[in-house]
Amino acid sequence: MTVDKGVLYIVATPIGNLGDISARGIDVLRQVDLIAAEDTRHTKPLLRHLNVSTPLQALHEHNEKAQLEGLIDRLVSGQAIALVSDAGTPLISDPGFPLVRECHRRRIRISPVPGACAAIAALSASGLATDRFRFEGFPPRTSSARQLLFRNLLVESATLVFYEASHRIRESLADMTVVFGVDRRAVLARELTKLHETILSAELGELDALLERDPNQRKGEFVILVAGALKKAGVVSPEAVRVLDILRESLPLKQAASLAARISGEKKNQLYQLALKQDQG
Repeated sequence: MTVDKGVLYIVATPIGNLGDISARGIDVLRQVDLIAAEDTRHTKPLLRHLNVSTPLQALHEHNEKAQLEGLIDRLVSGQAIALVSDAGTPLISDPGFPLVRECHRRRIRISPVPGACAAIAALSASGLATDRFRFEGFPPRTSSARQLLFRNLLVESATLVFYEASHRIRESLADMTVVFGVDRRAVLARELTKLHETILSAELGELDALLERDPNQRKGEFVILVAGALKKAGVVSPEAVRVLDILRESLPLKQAASLAARISGEKKNQLYQLALKQDQG
């Protein structure tokens, strides 16, 4: 393939195994005028492996605002640029958002070159529900902030997906166990596509105990997946209650309940009866 000039290519790179990059991705990296990389020290070994000699420029969270106008100028002048992160798909908990947003604002074409993504790779192998999932990236650094985040997700029915670093993996698992409970199903995916890849499926309490027993399971890069909350029979979701309350401000009760049911997927009669109880209370 031949790259188009004046285009920003979002190129997914391997998350471990260097063979996990598409032929199109290699072509793009070879033909663009510049590669904007999260950390050139990480990207150089990949480019050597692929026999790519395209110039590199660092673009990370500490300099992306300063580098923005220069990169835009290159694109406007007709140069093609590839944006890559240290591993996986750029912008998924990685730098690059200001550049992509500005390209949209300036009507500069953006072309994704899909490939590896640790969150999706872990989800596909987790054995947890994949029809709905919620990616939360890295949890906060402090225990109090982490637990607040987890409490806000306590009744979320979608599978929850987090990233975590080795030096905080035990603390995050411990806070998840406190909030979600020892028996909530979870999966710990470590070092995906690398030599020491492990995918552990167990209840949260078991995972925490396993990491305590085996120091090797605390090393590397992690994706944590937590099963969504099971809906109890007869219990209306908080989201449906909020929608019903908003609609009741301007609609008759029956109409509000009917519309709230269509929006939320809850049963109309259940919402109607709940509203009646609220009025009686």
